[in-house]
Parts: sequence; structure tokens; C-alpha cells
Amino acid sequence: MKVLFVHSEEDAFSPEKPLEIQERVQFGISYISSMLKREGHRTDLVVLCRETPHLLEEYIESFDPAMVCFTSVYAEYRFISRVIAETKRRHPELFLVLGGAHASLNPDGCMEETPLDAVCVGEGEYPALELAEQLEAGGWPSAIPNLYIRRPGGGVERNAPRPFLEDLDSLPFPDRDMWDPWVADPYSRPSVLVGRGCPFRCTYCCNHAFRKAAPGRYVRVRSPRNITEELASMKEKNPHFAEVYLEVETLGAKQEWALELCAELRRLNERLEIPLAFGANLRVTPNADYEGLFAAFAESNFRFVNIGLESGSERVRREVLKRIYSNEDILRTVRTARKYGLQVGTYNLIGLPGETPRDFRETVRLNRACQPDWFLLAVFFPYPGTELYERCREEGLLRQDPDPSLERRKPALSLPDFPKWRVAILRAWFPFLIYRGYRPLKECLWLVAMAVLYSHRFMIRLHRALKSGRPGRKKLSWPRRTVEGDGWDSVKVEER
Repeated sequence: MKVLFVHSEEDAFSPEKPLEIQERVQFGISYISSMLKREGHRTDLVVLCRETPHLLEEYIESFDPAMVCFTSVYAEYRFISRVIAETKRRHPELFLVLGGAHASLNPDGCMEETPLDAVCVGEGEYPALELAEQLEAGGWPSAIPNLYIRRPGGGVERNAPRPFLEDLDSLPFPDRDMWDPWVADPYSRPSVLVGRGCPFRCTYCCNHAFRKAAPGRYVRVRSPRNITEELASMKEKNPHFAEVYLEVETLGAKQEWALELCAELRRLNERLEIPLAFGANLRVTPNADYEGLFAAFAESNFRFVNIGLESGSERVRREVLKRIYSNEDILRTVRTARKYGLQVGTYNLIGLPGETPRDFRETVRLNRACQPDWFLLAVFFPYPGTELYERCREEGLLRQDPDPSLERRKPALSLPDFPKWRVAILRAWFPFLIYRGYRPLKECLWLVAMAVLYSHRFMIRLHRALKSGRPGRKKLSWPRRTVEGDGWDSVKVEER
């Protein structure tokens, strides 16, 4: 059976190459595609942007799929729902499915608002496989766990969830080949997913809602051997790639497993002519000792670690975000990382409900004390399905759902003590505030200019057009998730 996947990018690098770097590759449909291919089905992918919705029609005509699988986060849902409606109008015979974060958090709404045939809630590898098999057999699909299915005569069949997949090693490696035509820089750093789920319950993130979507253990990791086998296969395909991002909510959640992974990575590098460097996320916990972990990172050729600082105000972290650690915990972790030669990046938020300019000054002070090698500053956006979204509604901060266009770059809330105009100004001047006196003035002002530029759609397109026309431009030698390219598109903390 032929299955066509549809991904979309609001902030596309270009209409022809919507994804600038390999780290933008979406894991959900990559794993589903590899699962379907392993069982003998054929798959293809089209990546749409606002300028190219017509591409889907071209792919339907050339590939002739029986099923089309869409994926969507909240920011993409308005666009993708229009594409779904037009596709069903043109091709009523096609079976249309929607998955992804927004569908999982709001399946009934998606079924009511769009002419979908099914919505996938939660993990999609086995539901997609069973759906393809039932469709191929000729009947109308039914009784597939994780799927809401529209009945031919009307109504919706809401099937119970299946337990979270316990053995992640049983999955085939994700289908990366399907993304090759859509990535502008094929030599950029890729990501490898090493685990699923998060042990923490941050109010701005959807993980606390996702863990309720199915029974079973939510936080799972792949075996170190399985991870290094995937890395070895990637090296075999591209011997010259030299760095990989180990994608997981926090590599410190299971330190015994993390130490085993470091040992496997070290053994892998001993066999490689060009060894791999690594980077990962770390969530700091109170009074944690990362000495042994960071020592293992250094021995395994880790180059950097990204730390979710989020707010320098301990009050905001405790009362708003449900992140319980002290500023001293952050500083001690940064000092330990630097002791072992690791570079450090920080993730930060601004414009949180209950935040004041004084709270944000504490974020500036903590970053000045850390002097991160790079940072990501995201404007808080209230995503439906999260605890902090409900708080915003209860406090009257949301008269209507905010525009998700360029979310995390443009202020979404006008707070009583922190109006939008002030949030926008402080976001732009954040690099100057934290690096002033530590880095050249010219560099600080350039970062400010990039922050302003990447909060306006026209300026983003103009900058990218100029950049692509000057291939010899010298770039900073920082990770691609920082200020290079669209580095101001901060990490999607709410919809991983």
C-alpha cells in the first residue's frame, strides 16, 4: 500500500528547501514511515509551506497514495486543516489521518473541525501499520487502539489507547532518506532520538498531558547498543559527518543508563576514522552531583550541554513553572561542565504569566553569571492542553487564542506588570544585557539586530535571500541551534 506523509513549516527556510538543517527533521512520521516500509508498504513525503500548498496535489497525482498522513503542532493546525479540507474535496476516496501533538491533545476538536477519516492519539507506529493493513484488505478500518475513526454512516469510533511502547529497540531506525530532498544543508548536524517521555511536569509543556494519554511507563530510553548501531549506520552512509545531537528531554534523568551510553559512544568512536562529537539537553535537579556524568561526557567526546534555565527568578520557577532548583544549582552545574571542557547553552523564557520586569532582570543576572556559550530566548506562548494555558484563561489573560504565527518570537500575552512592548524590547536586547562587557560590542549589537530581524516575517525572508546569495559569508563557529540561520526559533518545549 502507498502512504503519503505531509509535514508543514510555517517558518520555511525556502519554498524549495523548507528545512534549513537536519535537526528540523520530524521524528514521529520518520519512525512510522520506517515501520511501514519494513512491513512492505511504500511511503513518500511532501513538506509544505505557506507558498506551496499546491505541492500536495502534485504528489498525490504522481505517487497515487491510498492514505495520506498529516502531522501538526498547534502553530501549524490552521494551515494544515485548510489543506486537509481541500484534499478531501478534491479526493474524497483518499483516507486522511492526522497525528502529532495537537491531534493528541484535541482529537475530538480535530474530528469536528476537519473532514478527517481518523485522528491518532499518542504514538503512531503500530496504529498506522494496522490501519494500512486493514485498508489494504478492503474493509473500513475499525477497533484500532489509539485511533479515533469516522464511521461511514456518521459518528466517531473512539478506540482506547494502547500502552506506551516499552521496547523502543524494537522499532526500525527512523526513515531519514525521505527528508533528503527537503533539507537545505545536508551536511548539518543531525539528531538521534535516544528516549521518549519526560519525568518532569513543567506547566508550559505538554508532557504532563501526554503521560495521561495511555497506560504504561511514559519515560523510556533506547539501549546504548541500539543507539550506537544507528549512529554506525549513519556513519556508513555519510562518513564525513562529525557531530550529532542526542535528542531527549534530559540526558541526566537516568544517570546509570547515561553512563552506559557514554561508554558505548566511546567504544564507537574508537572504531571510527573521524570520531563523532555529541551534545544533549540536561534538566538540572536540586543538589544533583554531575561530576561523574560530565567526566563521562568529556571522555566520550561530548562538546556541549544545553541547560534549561528558563527563568532566573526562583519564585517564577517555583510558583509558575513547577521547576524546583536553585540558582546555585544552575551555577554549580555550569561550573562543573566547564571544568570538564564542555560548552554550555541555556534555554530561557520571557513573558510568563506572573512574571515582572524585576523577575526578568534575575534571568539576565543568572545568565551573566553563567556566561553561556550560546542561548535560546523564547517568548512564552500558551499552548492549549498545557497547565499554563488554563492558568492564562482563568486569569483573563486570553480573550481569544493568540496568533501562533512566529510564536515564541513575538509576545503573546499583555501582562499587567509586563506589557507586550516591553517584552519585545527586552527579548531583543537580551544578548546585549548578558554579554555586555564580556564580548565585543559589535558582536552584542549584531545579536540584537538578529533578534529584531527574526521577529518579522518580511525581514526573515530578506535576510535569508541575502544570505543564500553570499555563500562565502563567514559564520560563527557555534552550534547550528544558536544564532546561525534561523537560530532564534527556540526549542519547542511544549510539543516534543
